[in-house]
Amino acid sequence: MYVCGVTPYDTTHLGHARTFLVFDVLARALEAGGTRVRYAQNVTDVDESILQRAARDGVDWRELGRREERWFLEDMRRLGWRRPDVMPHATREIPTMRLLIERLIRRGDAYAVDGSVYFDIGRDRHYGELSGLSRPAMLRTLARQDDARLDDPRRRDPLDFALWRHVKDGPTWPSPFGRGRPGWHIECSAMVLHHLGETIDVHGGGSDLVYPHHENEIAQSESATGKRPFARFWVHVAPMRLGGKKMSKSEGNMVFVRDALARMTPQALRLYLLDVHYRRPFDHDEARLARAVERAGRLAATLGGGRFGPVGRDPATRAVLAAVDDDLHTERAIRTLERVAPRADDRARSSLRTVARRILGVL
Repeated sequence: MYVCGVTPYDTTHLGHARTFLVFDVLARALEAGGTRVRYAQNVTDVDESILQRAARDGVDWRELGRREERWFLEDMRRLGWRRPDVMPHATREIPTMRLLIERLIRRGDAYAVDGSVYFDIGRDRHYGELSGLSRPAMLRTLARQDDARLDDPRRRDPLDFALWRHVKDGPTWPSPFGRGRPGWHIECSAMVLHHLGETIDVHGGGSDLVYPHHENEIAQSESATGKRPFARFWVHVAPMRLGGKKMSKSEGNMVFVRDALARMTPQALRLYLLDVHYRRPFDHDEARLARAVERAGRLAATLGGGRFGPVGRDPATRAVLAAVDDDLHTERAIRTLERVAPRADDRARSSLRTVARRILGVL
């Protein structure tokens, strides 16, 4: 399983936490069922967003990234996150990216323009199948990207995307194509290939990554390896919203995990963030957040204090797990748990206690 991780230039907001808790529960549930999971989640530690924020704040971009990453890891640790097995950093994987770009050039799927290298989308007859977007919609989306100003207008098609960019300022690395830095999309393809292989079972991230990021990952990965599919299943988490707008660093409308944990337990915040199905947008609601605190307290009173038994086959446990197994309906699983726990016998309750703690993380 590969999940697109943070670009560390601001502290963890609830939208970040929601996304990564969905995959946390997925990994926990698979492992509880006996499946071995190798989970990779990247850190995009060089990016136009980081460089712009560092320039604005007058700090070194490396130090900004390291500081924000430390805070992110601490926030997620407090939320009981099942930490990924490997967290590759973009700046440490550049040799792998260069080799992948060279392979795409040799295959005729990429071309150079004055020190930059672009992927030729015309070479991929499946391009656009993941997002289903029209060409005009793709062009509108690309125009809003942070790195749009860096694209060379001389590329063959305005949808062709950068694998390597010749840039005049900021950090650069040597390459056979000239000094520059990698494009955003090649980073994840290189890290997937390096740490997980040519075909993976699950790839995920926020729904805002479907296009262009994940569409472009598929194109360059499948073109480089000659194998389809790149990922067997795609899991995209809908945005967290505040005031009707996506909660994001660019909008500046964030509720931070650190602030929420100053007034509630990690278990209550997990319950809140998992209480809407991952494919539905989540509108932040302070009243609902307060109710999550009460609900987590009732669960702790009902299930706390006893032993953690093996996950049983009793009807109550099966009902909770059935909701998780059905496309990660964590909200249904939590509500089922709240309903069945008070009536469960001691054996079933010890099983439910284990599910609540070790799979859902709400106890």
